[in-house]
Amino acid sequence: MSVESSFEYVTVRIGEQRFGVPVTEIREVFSPHGVTSVPRAPEEIAGLLNLRGRIVTAIDARRRLGLPPRPEGANCMALGMEHGTELFGILVDEVGEVVRLDADTLEVVPAHLDSRWRAVLTGVHRLDNELLAALDMKKLIAAGNAALAA
Repeated sequence: MSVESSFEYVTVRIGEQRFGVPVTEIREVFSPHGVTSVPRAPEEIAGLLNLRGRIVTAIDARRRLGLPPRPEGANCMALGMEHGTELFGILVDEVGEVVRLDADTLEVVPAHLDSRWRAVLTGVHRLDNELLAALDMKKLIAAGNAALAA
C-alpha cells in the first residue's frame, strides 16, 4: 500500500462516534489539567490551560459537534493543534490507535448529516464493523470563529 493511496489517522472517540484525525495535523496528545473557564465565551470553549508555559484555548469537540456535554467528572484527552500562530487543545473523550486506511474506503460525507458535522468532515471510511468519520481539525477550530462572526 503506497502512502499516496492511503490515509493515516489517530483515532478518537467523541460521544459514541469514532473519528479519524490526520496524524500530520496533531502536534501532541495530552491530558488536560487546570482548564480555566472564560466568562462569556461560547459554550464550546471549555476554557484556557497552560501547556508548558503556553496559553492554550481548549475547545470541547462534543459541544462543537452539537453533542451532549461530557458527564461530570469523566476523563478526557486533548489533541494539541496549531492553527495560525495559536495553539489549541481539542478535548475528546478518548484517543485510540494510529490506523492507515486505503483511499478506496473513503466516501463523501452523507448529505443527511447535521450541517455542523458536514462542515468539519472530509469524508467517511467504511470499516468492517463501523464507520470512521474523517475530521478536518482546521475546520473544526475555525467553525467557532465563523459562528462568532455571524
